[in-house]
Amino acid sequence: MEWLQNLYESFYNALIPEQRYLAYLSGLKMTLLISAFAVLLGIAIGTLVAVIKVSRKNSNNFLLKLGAVLCNIYTTVIRGTPAMLQVLLIYNIVFTSPNTNRVVVGAVCFGINSGAYVAEIIRAGIESIPKGQMEAGRSLGLNYVQTMRVIILPQAVKNILPALGNELIVMVKETSVISVIAVNDLMKMAQYIGSRTWDTITPLVIAGIIYLLITILLTKLQGMLERRLSQGDRH
Repeated sequence: MEWLQNLYESFYNALIPEQRYLAYLSGLKMTLLISAFAVLLGIAIGTLVAVIKVSRKNSNNFLLKLGAVLCNIYTTVIRGTPAMLQVLLIYNIVFTSPNTNRVVVGAVCFGINSGAYVAEIIRAGIESIPKGQMEAGRSLGLNYVQTMRVIILPQAVKNILPALGNELIVMVKETSVISVIAVNDLMKMAQYIGSRTWDTITPLVIAGIIYLLITILLTKLQGMLERRLSQGDRH
């Protein structure tokens, strides 16, 4: 049972001395904070991009066509390049001040990244709504924006909720690369504890377990929300 004793000591050293468990909690708080702000920003950007791309098909407005071209470039570039590369470029080009809040940097970087994926999710959701819904809204005297806001988007949200939930789960895990700009997220704190204990594996395993638990929790919450919405539709 020597291996069991060694395993116990490894986890004990990675958690208890110097109250190292607090470092994991601090990193977890940073990870969740960045993820939450990033997803909110991503939804805002994604909704705007999706509406522009969908609206362009029903309009000959030059500015709208130009906006659709720029949105296509944005989604293509963001989805076609690694998140770590985007973080490093945005941090070194846009946020050049040494006093820049790295939480803001992380939220902006991953918000821009998430927006490209959310845009395609929302676009697909909008296009899944029958065209008769738009015509019905216009016949009631609503303009295009009002019809989109009151009729189309609320229905689209129900269709895309699973995909948006998956995007949130992916975002929580993707934020682990933010440690490259010295943000003390969960992964960074695991690496720090590994440097203190001369055992890099155990802290990473603990971080992995925490990520797994968060993913399971978010998946359960997503399922509960989906069931609530489906019950609402029946009534």
